[in-house]
Amino acid sequence: MALSRLDNLYRQVILDHSSHPHHFGLEEGLTHEIELNNPTCGDVIQLQLKIEDGLVKNARFAGSGCSISMASASMMTDAVIGKTEEEALELAEDFSQLVQGNEVTDLDALGDAAILQGVSKFPARIKCATLAWKALEKGINEKEALATESQEHCENKE
Repeated sequence: MALSRLDNLYRQVILDHSSHPHHFGLEEGLTHEIELNNPTCGDVIQLQLKIEDGLVKNARFAGSGCSISMASASMMTDAVIGKTEEEALELAEDFSQLVQGNEVTDLDALGDAAILQGVSKFPARIKCATLAWKALEKGINEKEALATESQEHCENKE
């Protein structure tokens, strides 16, 4: 009976995040915009980030998809705002490991996203759960690549 109540609690948190997602809706003035889709099921996410001085100051998203995909995006934005880029990338890696059924040392750091650990039992849903997190990684990593290219152009001009 206790397991059933716990399952119901997990489902309720997922439904709450998907029905009333945190940080949903796009804004002007954010520094990064990434759009990814999951061609397997049709989930689409557009992620915006505001990164200043290596800190994720804001994260917003829009898109459409299943409850797992939308809940995960909501949970991801909650988890990464206020984190450094490195911390955000570590969270993304931990989340990826978690939903693949691997051990993660600090579940608390993932916040509500730790609830999605059960996705590992449904391999077809892993891509749904990781879509927003992959967009986060892409946004941070592309920014670093652009910064490196800009720096190289400046050095070559001198």
